[in-house]
Amino acid sequence: MKVTAMAENHHTGSFQSLCVRSAAILCASLPAMLCAQNMNPIHYTVRFPAPQTHYLSIEAVIPVAGEATPEIFMPVWTPGSYLVREYARNMEDITVTDGSGKRLAFAKSRKNRWRVETGGAAEIHFAYKVYGREMSVRTNWVEDGFALLNGAPTFVSLVGGLNRPHDVQLVLPAAWKASMTGLPEAPDGVAHHYLAPDYDTLVDSPIVAGNPAVHKFEVDGIPHFLVNQGEAGVWDGLRSVSDVEKIVRRYREMWGSLPYKKYVFLNLITESGGGLEHKNSVCMMTNRWATSTRPGYVKWLDLVAHEYFHAWNVKRLRPVELGPFDYENENPTKSLWVSEGFTDYYSGLTVKRIALSTQAEYLGTDTPVSSGSLSSMIASLQATPGRLVQTAEQASEDAWIKYYRPDENSDNTSISYYTKGALVGWLLDAKIRQATAGAKSLDDLMRLAFSRFSGEHGFTPEQFKATAEEVAGTPLRSFFARNVESTEEMDYTEALEWFGLRFKAAAPAVVNAPKKAWLGVVTRTDNGRLVITRVPRETPAFEAGLSVDDEIVAIGEFRVRADQLTTRLDSYRVGDKVSILVARREQLQRFDLTLGEEPKRWQLELRPDATGAQKQNLEEWLGK
Repeated sequence: MKVTAMAENHHTGSFQSLCVRSAAILCASLPAMLCAQNMNPIHYTVRFPAPQTHYLSIEAVIPVAGEATPEIFMPVWTPGSYLVREYARNMEDITVTDGSGKRLAFAKSRKNRWRVETGGAAEIHFAYKVYGREMSVRTNWVEDGFALLNGAPTFVSLVGGLNRPHDVQLVLPAAWKASMTGLPEAPDGVAHHYLAPDYDTLVDSPIVAGNPAVHKFEVDGIPHFLVNQGEAGVWDGLRSVSDVEKIVRRYREMWGSLPYKKYVFLNLITESGGGLEHKNSVCMMTNRWATSTRPGYVKWLDLVAHEYFHAWNVKRLRPVELGPFDYENENPTKSLWVSEGFTDYYSGLTVKRIALSTQAEYLGTDTPVSSGSLSSMIASLQATPGRLVQTAEQASEDAWIKYYRPDENSDNTSISYYTKGALVGWLLDAKIRQATAGAKSLDDLMRLAFSRFSGEHGFTPEQFKATAEEVAGTPLRSFFARNVESTEEMDYTEALEWFGLRFKAAAPAVVNAPKKAWLGVVTRTDNGRLVITRVPRETPAFEAGLSVDDEIVAIGEFRVRADQLTTRLDSYRVGDKVSILVARREQLQRFDLTLGEEPKRWQLELRPDATGAQKQNLEEWLGK
């Protein structure tokens, strides 16, 4: 960890001498084979001359060995976030010179590439500015108090030169005292100087610079850092680092070892959300009040457990398509239901296993049902008409064009590979436990898959499924065909039976009371207007032709105010025929429909007649 400030006006030594010194140290510290390839590092100097303007300036010194027209590129996406984001759009003021400062001609050769006329120069200095004001874990944010730098939207590189070392020197504003990242520190001991062995490592290592609160703990002698940017006297740093350590120790116990030499939890308390996994770090965003409320804190712990699980599942145990990365094109895979879905399954389960959430919170047997619980995941999938349209494998493969680009019709045509993948993980866990009489579980499958496929080549869908059959000791062809490769409804019966669970029945109807009428739309209030935001398939509204952005004005001849729809529907019975008056693009239209019955609830509960064996199965699964 580097905590010494290096203001720009205190930066000493020539740029060229720093590069030479870095290369010399690199050859002394890296394998001889690497140095034998004469792969001098690309060196970046990153400055924040006016951070309040949200800009950073970068100068990349790139060895080109006299190549006449090398190409420089900027990635179009970042691993873990499967959407082409066109990071070059935030670049400006590009200049290219040789080692003596002479300007070199260059031209854009693709949307994210530049071809340079070197004139035989041994190295080029590629300087540019990046605008960073998108508060997300996959982009950059720069302000007067701190900066978050992600690799893909920040650092250009040499086409064909990704395997060479990449050296980063940060020059911080005088008021900023620290920088934290998963990158290895450079051997020269200079503050805020980092040395990545290759471009993949650079892209995979976000950097936070400013004055964060840094909490350190060790597991197996390996340092871990919880870096809280924005505690502001509200966030409970000591409590959070204590519980993060519990998560680390639980996964250490499950997997058998820790696969890194350092791990950094970058926790940006910025009133935003999300997380993005990296090989030995994670970038998360959260609300400053999350440690102050029970639901908020359990949600944050679930985020930590999810992103940290990725240190094994996806960053090392990965689908074959996710490496080596093509940073300029989409990298589709059918296996995100494993990489993200199984990770989502383990996150909530792990928080329960270490007693940081209750059984009721994890299963969702409480009222109201806990957000993120197993019950809420089942209910979410079963309420998504797209489950009958898109398979888990298709959802994975289409992440690039669907998941990150949702619209008002997405629920009708697609599913979340997170949600369905998590439920596949649960059903497979129960299947393995039942097939082996409780001797093995999904934990055993994950460990075996990790031992086989966490190297250079990753796994294919067929290899992962075959490994699951090996652990279960029984054929699983029909299981995967139904739950992963088809749009058949998932069958929860076997898992419910094994764990002694059932779905809670609807409350007994009052004698002679009418069933609650159901229209089936999702609405929002817009300046007193009742506006439709979603019209799911298989609903009375969908069949009648109601549409997103319709304003519901009246039912029958009587106006419906924005806060009255639920109470007004209470006045009707299932099967009643009604006329809905809407304003569509300011034109009044009427739609006749028959009100339906609200769909089945999907809330889990413990079976009151559960056997001793079922109770034991539940305890072994959830932990005591």
